[in-house]
Amino acid sequence: MTDTAALNTTEPRATDGLISANTIPEGYFDHTKPIAIIMGVCGCGKTTVAEHLAAELGVKYAEADDFHPKANIEKMASGHPLTDEDRWPWLDALAAWIDRRVAAGEPAVVTCSALKKVYRDKLRRPGVVFVYMKGTYDEVLARMSHRQGHFMKTDMLRSQFDILEEPGDDEVHVDVEIGHGTTPDQEAAAVIGALGL
Repeated sequence: MTDTAALNTTEPRATDGLISANTIPEGYFDHTKPIAIIMGVCGCGKTTVAEHLAAELGVKYAEADDFHPKANIEKMASGHPLTDEDRWPWLDALAAWIDRRVAAGEPAVVTCSALKKVYRDKLRRPGVVFVYMKGTYDEVLARMSHRQGHFMKTDMLRSQFDILEEPGDDEVHVDVEIGHGTTPDQEAAAVIGALGL
């Protein structure tokens, strides 16, 4: 990717320290609306931050878990990690939702673990920015310990970290550091600042 100068806000914000990487090129949103894909391992806070972000920006929101076929949910609930073969139809359905937003010229926020680059390649579109909720295993485990009613088992967290490929400089992404005791509001505000919105 060329010309990856990051967008800059004019004044420092209290939340600026949460953003550890920003590869959004200048002018990236000149001809397309932003589609923020909030990514990361299970339990990192994707859904909560995405809900805050969508509400603050007044844009459409989708939860990637809603695109899983029943067989995938049952497999995860029984403690078995998904294979790539399980994930392709799920990613295709999510990509189709994003395509509809792009075609309509609508900004949007969507959650998706998007742990591997090949998964993100399936979702890459004009205006897409991967917002990586970045934390260590212990930081994410601490967040997960406060959750209820989610089908992902805490002992599957290690398998997610095992396959995680963090976004590289050749991908349009923003990294949000989650291990600072910050609130979802603060993390969403940091993302808005990083997106230049």
